[in-house]
Amino acid sequence: MACHPVHELRPRRPEEAPAALRNGGLVKRQGLTPQGPYRPGQGATPVMVSPDYVQMSTAAAVTLGMAPGKLYRCACTRCLNLLLTYPEGCRANCAYCGLARHRESQRNYADRNFIRVDWPAAPLAWIIERVEAMGAACPFQRMCISMITHPRSDDDTKRVLAAWTSRIERARIPVSILSNPTTMTERDVQELHDLGADIFTVALDAATPELFERTRGKGVASPHSWAKYWAIFEVARTIFGPGRIGMHLIVGLGETDRELLAVCDRLHRAGGLSHLFCFFPEAGSLMDHLPAPPRSRWRRLQLARYLLEFREHPFAAFGFDHAGSLIDFGLAPDALAAVVRTGVPFRTSGCPGKDRPDVSACDRPYGDSPPSDIASYPFQPNGGDLRRIRQQLGLPAR
Repeated sequence: MACHPVHELRPRRPEEAPAALRNGGLVKRQGLTPQGPYRPGQGATPVMVSPDYVQMSTAAAVTLGMAPGKLYRCACTRCLNLLLTYPEGCRANCAYCGLARHRESQRNYADRNFIRVDWPAAPLAWIIERVEAMGAACPFQRMCISMITHPRSDDDTKRVLAAWTSRIERARIPVSILSNPTTMTERDVQELHDLGADIFTVALDAATPELFERTRGKGVASPHSWAKYWAIFEVARTIFGPGRIGMHLIVGLGETDRELLAVCDRLHRAGGLSHLFCFFPEAGSLMDHLPAPPRSRWRRLQLARYLLEFREHPFAAFGFDHAGSLIDFGLAPDALAAVVRTGVPFRTSGCPGKDRPDVSACDRPYGDSPPSDIASYPFQPNGGDLRRIRQQLGLPAR
């Protein structure tokens, strides 16, 4: 199925927040001191500042015993995702993001939803102590520090990384950096490598310069640029090397299949991995009125991306129609069916874990879909899941 035309996927125009609410004004005026871990909606928002405080995904908070709940069909998450936090929040304004600056008039930064869930906050020292105490029982195969667009983000990322690696052996739980290229220099990238970061990733998200500008740049009064993102990626490719670099891409912002897979192919040839996200209309974002891509298209792109990166299937073998939609994988039906049967192409893509190179530690449970209609499987799909996947792909039932 073809993607939605670009003109149909325009974000709303961002509105400036009242002056009193900008840059975390309400939180800073109240000036409340945090008392240990903080869960959004549990009272007035205290002043929490990285590197002393960081936020974490709901899945990580459940896994650490900080938040109640269970993960649907998952015992835990295998990646500890940490997010830098400041009262001012992220100063970028990405159209699909719940953390965007325009939300200053709606919610304090530490209370905003991001990839469908709340992000509780806790002292970094508390988190490290909890991970240490779990010992061999700790399920985390990787920790990821997510930067934001803030004047302190570059230096504080290094401080978080240094605090972590001073207590947690790198071989036990390696660290990924989800970078903010807009504020970074080559020296920043080198210092993160020297401090023990294992993998460096760039969240390009939009697959073309036009879409990037519309959703992450001047089109939404945001500071990011396509050129700077690729420039920092190239710096990281030199410093970290093949197999240690990655890039986030979102399916469903208005790109064609050909455009999306061309970026995946470029990454693969550079020694990097693409981490695919299925666009979900994040509540409160400038694109929350727009539809997620149809599952048929999403599954085909998951499968094509997997063939490119883990089966050495050439980009030239894919067939596209005049609109750039993928219509042919260029693979014999039996061979294609064998890959589908493994279920692995439909699992969450991201930085690798310790089980096998094509299975991500960053499983992001239900970060891009509700459990009732799973986009990225945070676990190995079973027989019923595979029947549904084949149906979504338009393949014969088996």
